[in-house]
Amino acid sequence: MLTIEEPSAAPKPGFALFALGFRPFYLLASLLAALSVPLWALQYSGRLGHPYLAGPLWHAHEMLFGFALAVIVGFLFTAGRNWTNLPTPTGWRLAALCALWLAARVLVLTPFAIAAAVANVAFPLAAAIALAVPFFKARSRRNYFFVGLLVLLAAAAGFFHLGQLGLASLPARRGITVALDVVLFILAVMGGRVIPMFTNNGVPGAGATRQPVVEKLSLGLVLALAAADIAGLQGAPVAAVALAACGAHAWRWLLWQPWRTRRVPLVWVLHLAYAWVPVHLLLRGLAEAGAVTPSLATHALTVGAIGGLVIGMVTRTARGHTGRPLKADGFETACYVLVLLAALVRVALPLAAPALTMPAVLASAALWSAGFGLYAVRYWPVLSRPRVDGRPG
Repeated sequence: MLTIEEPSAAPKPGFALFALGFRPFYLLASLLAALSVPLWALQYSGRLGHPYLAGPLWHAHEMLFGFALAVIVGFLFTAGRNWTNLPTPTGWRLAALCALWLAARVLVLTPFAIAAAVANVAFPLAAAIALAVPFFKARSRRNYFFVGLLVLLAAAAGFFHLGQLGLASLPARRGITVALDVVLFILAVMGGRVIPMFTNNGVPGAGATRQPVVEKLSLGLVLALAAADIAGLQGAPVAAVALAACGAHAWRWLLWQPWRTRRVPLVWVLHLAYAWVPVHLLLRGLAEAGAVTPSLATHALTVGAIGGLVIGMVTRTARGHTGRPLKADGFETACYVLVLLAALVRVALPLAAPALTMPAVLASAALWSAGFGLYAVRYWPVLSRPRVDGRPG
């Protein structure tokens, strides 16, 4: 489990941005999320010239291989040290990985397509290698699959870029779809590990539980959905898997007693975010049946589940791993509300009134940008300074 302490002390002077993986990657991810809206506006205005990726493809690629992947890597580097009692990248090694991530973000906005493709495949591979070293040394077999998932994300990025460059017959969007499935599986695994624990620790008497049958069913059906997407299946078979997965994840969520968390923002944000997983799977099934547009299912996952779980986890783990109390203040609660509202506006409004899709997109983008922008401003001093209790990390 990810160990988080609750001491409180005065801030310490110094610079510690590269002291542990969560620090730079949480900050970079939040800055990318906040800047994605103005960057997209610059693209549409023509002020970025002729970038390698533009429009919806750039948006999808960066939210997955930029934003989500940065948070995943930062979280795994931090948790991996606790799971193995061995070091994960810090100092210049961590800074080099951040530079590679940043280069990949910049290169997709230039005409240098090959360099952009190489950088975007190299980053998850480098992160997988960096994580594999402590895992294999410690024989942490329970967590080996995270290395495999990072490699699979690198493969998905590779397929995306091969398709985009015209070097493979597979459409670039297939890589996005597979990457979404991989990120969904990572969220499902980590959600199952930490949300019930955080609920019981933060809400005495909550009684959040896990049932082995439900755990295996919910995770297995996500893997089945990923396999169907890799195989290129469409229509009724995929709809059946998605709808079954929706039921399993809704059952799983209810076992965590979400209604008992309403007084604890640091916990309810995780429950509300995870609720978007069964919503995504329901919409995915309906989209395969032709009842709704696929974009609604995609944004239920990306804005609702990914965005909500990210903003919940990057506040909680940053607080815990910098020695601060595990209690959300008004700034953090505002971040939660902004990001979760962005999901609700982006999915519910077009579903109820398709004619309002464009206003919904604009309003959701503004809410998303404001939520993560507020986090970046609020947490820059937290992430860049040493722990308040003087401990390493």
